[in-house]
Amino acid sequence: MKSGDAVILIAHGTVEDLDDLPEFLKNIRRGHAAPPELLAEVRRRYEAIGGRSPLNAINRDVAKRLENRLGVPVRTANRLFRPYPEAVVAELASLGAERIVVVPLAQHSAAIYGEAVKDAVKKAGLDLRVDAATNWGRTPELTEAFARSVMSALDEVSEPERTSILFTAHSLPVSVIEGGDPYETEVRASAEAVAERVRELAPGRFVDHGVAFQSQGMSTGPGGRPMAWLGPDLRTRLDALAAAGRKEVVVAPIGFLADHVEILYDLDIEARSWAEELGITLRRAPSLNASDGLVAALASVASGVAASHGDE
Repeated sequence: MKSGDAVILIAHGTVEDLDDLPEFLKNIRRGHAAPPELLAEVRRRYEAIGGRSPLNAINRDVAKRLENRLGVPVRTANRLFRPYPEAVVAELASLGAERIVVVPLAQHSAAIYGEAVKDAVKKAGLDLRVDAATNWGRTPELTEAFARSVMSALDEVSEPERTSILFTAHSLPVSVIEGGDPYETEVRASAEAVAERVRELAPGRFVDHGVAFQSQGMSTGPGGRPMAWLGPDLRTRLDALAAAGRKEVVVAPIGFLADHVEILYDLDIEARSWAEELGITLRRAPSLNASDGLVAALASVASGVAASHGDE
């Protein structure tokens, strides 16, 4: 990358103060306030993991490491909560940035994140070029990092002949997939790439693998009607594994890059309790967080975007 370039790592977002939950949920719900019961349930989940998601702090750490590696300014932004893209693009412009390379921290849903930064630049009237990464879930460095994470969990398995791997990603409304979004295809392809690499590195360490979509939303559809969510969900998958005689499962959340409430509550608390009910030992592959593997993947993606767009 060259002088005048800067990088924005943009995530979905989270809060660091539980009093900000009403505003955050209102943003998620496109301006509609969350009903009291939804707000209470989300607050309960945050409290169960210590009262705060570590996501923003992790992303800031990742940005510092990536900045040192690339030699250009790197900042974090959130699509749905502070720091918003508007504030971040203004800061980078004040530092002399001429081009912003956007790398979404949602590797299978990149488009909406790139558009959020482009919209922020346009609204601010800034003379900044924006080049954004497309879906990068099968970047070789990312596949390798996830495979190594899965292997660390497999190291604890006592019965490989009765062990399965479940690769998980956040569920989306079925209507989004039916509208042509490639998310499901991207997730499944990433899972297959990681499974293949794990088999190369650790043959015979597990029986089979599958995909589950976790963390289905708590919202309803238009008119209060139930909303269909992409599946199979994690509970359904665990039930099937128990029926098949599996005694250990490694859950590998390859749809996520870092620890946050969907990992620390939905997997470490809720899913683990389901597994215990079924007589299955659940081991979670560690999140990548600010690891060397994730930083290497982000560096590859950002450099690739910068090089492919050149000076056009």
